[in-house]
Amino acid sequence: MTSPSPVLRPPALCLNEYPAMTDAPVPFDVLIVGAGHGGAQAAIALRQRKVEGTIALLGDEPELPYERPPLSKDYLAGDKPFERILIRPAIFWADRDVTLLPGRSVVSVDPAAHSVTTADGETIGYRTLIWATGGAPRRLSCSGHDLRGVHGVRTRADVDRMIAELPAVSRVIVVGGGYIGLEAAAVLTKLGKHVTVLEAAPRVLARVAGPALSDFYEVEHRAHGVDLRTGVTVACIEERDGAACGVRLGDGTVLPGEMVVVGIGIIPAVGPLLDAGASGSNGVTVDALCRTSLPDVFAIGDCAAHANGFADDAVIRLESVQNANDQATTVARLLAGEEVPYDAVPWFWSNQYDLKLQTVGLSTGYDATVLRGDPATRSFSVVYLRGGRVIALDCVNATRDYVQGRALVLARAVVDPALLADAGVPLKEMLPA
Repeated sequence: MTSPSPVLRPPALCLNEYPAMTDAPVPFDVLIVGAGHGGAQAAIALRQRKVEGTIALLGDEPELPYERPPLSKDYLAGDKPFERILIRPAIFWADRDVTLLPGRSVVSVDPAAHSVTTADGETIGYRTLIWATGGAPRRLSCSGHDLRGVHGVRTRADVDRMIAELPAVSRVIVVGGGYIGLEAAAVLTKLGKHVTVLEAAPRVLARVAGPALSDFYEVEHRAHGVDLRTGVTVACIEERDGAACGVRLGDGTVLPGEMVVVGIGIIPAVGPLLDAGASGSNGVTVDALCRTSLPDVFAIGDCAAHANGFADDAVIRLESVQNANDQATTVARLLAGEEVPYDAVPWFWSNQYDLKLQTVGLSTGYDATVLRGDPATRSFSVVYLRGGRVIALDCVNATRDYVQGRALVLARAVVDPALLADAGVPLKEMLPA
């Protein structure tokens, strides 16, 4: 992979030592494309490390950078106004001399000219480009996928449209039994809607958790009145007067509903980088310092495919705030002159009803599980093992296990399964000497 030339000298040197790279207006020293968690953290971390020079944060939404996880939870439920999910207030960016470029979408990258072009034809130059675009919600491919009343959950605008329609909605069909779908189902149930969840796999959370956790959440959702169906496919979205009125399943069954929420993953937004010659397919490929194969171009967050040590160095994309923030910090350190490869332990969380799920590590490829505690108490953990080593934990209302289990994951600890199953013994006591 091509190693980029240094892009920002130590602060003691003058930035005017750099030659002009384009005939366009003076380029930004760092242009960050994508104003979500990763992009915002990159700008924050650069200034924290006293990196001088011009920084621009470009996003395709009109808002200030904000947190996405609350969209399907607190924001949809009305428990938090938008101002409370901003990553930082407007004055923060102004005080740190970060130029915000909202409402812009990059459609092409010219790595030779060190510039990007936006959808409205604007050319913006850069000395270093940090690509932090995340992805777009994956849409259904069947007929009716674009009807009024069919929603993804990725942006504030997505959720605002849902909120505007909800007063006229009594029945909601959620397609997808992953985190986003189940979180939305929990909130919509709380709002008094009749909710049906459709999952094509034999169980919910099948991609990210073992059967014990899947079974627990299926029981919980059904206990709250959700009509949860697994092993079903969607044939089409039924239409009336230009709007969704239900979902037809693969077996011909029609489920009525005035709103359809689709949570079936994202498509990484890397088209312009791949078109410019960057390596990658399902995301853009980066090395341990988040460098792409293009000179002076980095990628971070949901769109960055990287070899992850907690997945046996398999090349994966991690769709999490933790990954976006930690990769942003890796790039900021490098631009400040500190080369520290990305090797952060993954962690995730999900709030559904009064259940707080906290996950540490990656359970991919596990060959054994240990149930720690009794799911009937609604406080328990599932420990995942591979080759006898602890690789991940799912902790439901069990914060102590989550905090202490992180050390076991980091140590790749080998622990007697019978000891792991004893909830009376703290996990911190199981660390090897």
